[in-house]
Amino acid sequence: MLTSSPSSITEQTSLFALSATNSLLAIAVYVVLVVALWRVFTKAGYAGWLAIIPLVNVVYLTKIAGFSGWFALLYLVPIVGFVFHIIVSLRVGRAFGHGWFFSLALLVVFHVIGYLILGFSGDKYRAERLS
Repeated sequence: MLTSSPSSITEQTSLFALSATNSLLAIAVYVVLVVALWRVFTKAGYAGWLAIIPLVNVVYLTKIAGFSGWFALLYLVPIVGFVFHIIVSLRVGRAFGHGWFFSLALLVVFHVIGYLILGFSGDKYRAERLS
């Protein structure tokens, strides 16, 4: 007979340990992302502490891409949000002087690494590149 809940204390303990490990890993990735976005925001002329607040950082990333902050609401629409994320990533990469391959590979797929590169490299933010 199959049960959906763990039956022994060892199974429950291993589930708890796995959950705690995943939580600590997620927090570590979020902290690294906040550090990277902090640097990107300060290069773009915005306050770096805005990277700490989860939804606010999306609004200001949209502003860095050259859109109005209200366009960040498009992230809430399921398929449109994914397409808009690609467009924002392409424009952020272009504003820092990178091409489409860098933006797709490192700002969409491996976004933590991409924003670390943007934040800690010598790239300059120029809004006129978005025109």
